[in-house]
Amino acid sequence: MQRKHAVIIGAGPAGLTAAYYFLKHTDIKPIVLEKEKFVGGISRTMNFRGNRMDIGGHRFFSKNEEVLKLWNELLPAQGAPAFDDKLLGRESVLTEGGANPEEVDEVFLNRRRVSRIFYHRKFFSYPISLSLETIRNLGLVEMFSIGISFLKAKFSQREENTLEDFMVNRFGQKLYETFFRDYTTKVWGRSPKEIGADWGSQRIKGLSLGKTILDFFKKTFGFKDGAGETSLIERFFYPKHGPGQLWEKLADDIKKLGGEVLTSTNVKSLHVVDKVVKFVRVESPAGMLTFPADYFLSSMPLAELADALDDGLNLRQLTIARGLPYRDFITVGLLVDKLLLENHTQIKTLGNIVPDCWIYIQEPAVKLGRLQIFNNWSPYMVASPKNSVWLGLEYFCNEGDDLWNMNEEDFIAFAAAELASIGIIKAEDIKLAVRVKVPKAYPAYFDTYENIGELRDALDEIKNLYCIGRNGQHRYNNMDHSMLTAMEAVRAIQSGDSSREKIWNVNAEQSYHEGKDNA
Repeated sequence: MQRKHAVIIGAGPAGLTAAYYFLKHTDIKPIVLEKEKFVGGISRTMNFRGNRMDIGGHRFFSKNEEVLKLWNELLPAQGAPAFDDKLLGRESVLTEGGANPEEVDEVFLNRRRVSRIFYHRKFFSYPISLSLETIRNLGLVEMFSIGISFLKAKFSQREENTLEDFMVNRFGQKLYETFFRDYTTKVWGRSPKEIGADWGSQRIKGLSLGKTILDFFKKTFGFKDGAGETSLIERFFYPKHGPGQLWEKLADDIKKLGGEVLTSTNVKSLHVVDKVVKFVRVESPAGMLTFPADYFLSSMPLAELADALDDGLNLRQLTIARGLPYRDFITVGLLVDKLLLENHTQIKTLGNIVPDCWIYIQEPAVKLGRLQIFNNWSPYMVASPKNSVWLGLEYFCNEGDDLWNMNEEDFIAFAAAELASIGIIKAEDIKLAVRVKVPKAYPAYFDTYENIGELRDALDEIKNLYCIGRNGQHRYNNMDHSMLTAMEAVRAIQSGDSSREKIWNVNAEQSYHEGKDNA
């Protein structure tokens, strides 16, 4: 019998995982088509003069054993101290028989997670925690007001139609207004009143002020149970040279196993006959090409997929797809001599910089949303980690707006001035700078999103088409959830299951959020 083929659109975490699973668990040959010159999607790593940028910040953590197993197949765990831990005599979490990051490149580091909020020139724990730092920064009167507001919310729960309803129910009106409302508006360009409550269940998961208080008491008295909420996890895995290293390794393994990964190959159309995709037509360096296949898995944005399909959707469904909103993203890499921020924590760092992986910038006077410190993700991300600090300044915008259209030189100057204005750097300490723009980075939950079910049902009627990944499902998934959608799609094809429920239900069931998943 002739071997069956699967065309996979997109070489991000979902697309590459699908290809690998086809090769490992079926006789189907995958062909991955990626329009960019690189693999990994937003999870790529960019190398700028020896300094590596993680576009968006990607912790490798999952409650799912299958995902963890795959990661460990690709990169071995850390078995010896990393450069900074070794130099500082810092405690390391090591795996017996693991790889030495000082000797090999292919290794998963085990890193400490520190993320804080920068608000009115003060640091607050992220997520907001009941701590002496929080009480001291806000004051007893403000904390009392937050507590009363929280109790009031618990006894008068709102119907959850919007993200504001979702947050107020879990944190109270006062804490919501202090730490969530304005920052959420900065990130999404919309008030939480205009965003669906689904976003909260996707990203905040089971977290609430009540659970944060409980977490505080558990830590205080030494109690532990389960993996904890995702937002409270204190350590994570991280490839030595950033997330792109893992996806580049996976792409190489796919090729070695007999699959294909074609970059700079842009899908222009999918030809559909009687609810079956027959082939895709692509624009590539070799010209216009056609790829027929038995199965088609798409992680391209739903709006682009809908426009590419030459049959299968009616005008209303096309309108829903074209109206799905996204938030675009710009990051600026700045290499500086030092930070003005002082490290008042007990965590030792090279150059005594603050230990944060990223800092949520909630200063109302700036548009800057988040600040990454790549030294703390991995010292190997920085060409000279002992003598410089490599920063990533993250801005959320819409393609075509003033921020997006600003030229690179002006944008870098603007970003540097913002960071200096809130007392984090001096402009004269900047050594190198670069800007990266990422369209459709974050699927958003407003506009036509409330009707996405109609679009999903229509796409599911196309018998050999499967929607996977963050943009492929228009769902703000983490990497592990995107990978799980691919795994479920391959399993459905392998078993002959025509239902797409398990694929769409990844990261939608509350049971996954609340405990460790043993699938």
